[in-house]
Amino acid sequence: MRADAAKTADRDATDFPADRPVGIVARDVLLAEPGLAFLRGLIDGRHPIPPFSRSTGIWLTEAEEGRVVFAGIPSDGFFNPLGTIHGGWTSAILDSAMACAVHTTLAAGQGYTTVEMKLNFVRPILPSSGRVTCEAAVVHRGGTLATAEGRLFDPTGKLLAHASETCMIFTAGQRAG
Repeated sequence: MRADAAKTADRDATDFPADRPVGIVARDVLLAEPGLAFLRGLIDGRHPIPPFSRSTGIWLTEAEEGRVVFAGIPSDGFFNPLGTIHGGWTSAILDSAMACAVHTTLAAGQGYTTVEMKLNFVRPILPSSGRVTCEAAVVHRGGTLATAEGRLFDPTGKLLAHASETCMIFTAGQRAG
């Protein structure tokens, strides 16, 4: 993973896609193409952005085999009682990035789900932190389990949090749990 968050944040493609349709992609559409192609469809507008992105201010900006980048804008709607951004928001952007890094490795017809995540908070996040960048990469991709690591940076490239995650991979039609 690169620690070049400031460079990534300067790209026009990382501006929140507020003008794009919001919705859920039908399961058969989701499973019809390889994971990387599907995620690139989220970026280029072929697929609608998920409602989660609008609610949280977190969105996918880059995807390549085994690696993704998300951007996020923390808002005061995610304040905890201490006046900082709740750890759940930080968990959400890191989980999204690490899981989508795994998603880039899926063949058509495969699904996945997060089974475990470990998160380390390094610095507090505030709405004044501005747009943050979360980079994630696959560490290991097996037949049924994959692991990924993620790092969250402020606009100057300072590390805010880092995490690791395990995802279970399964064939379409099979449901985890």
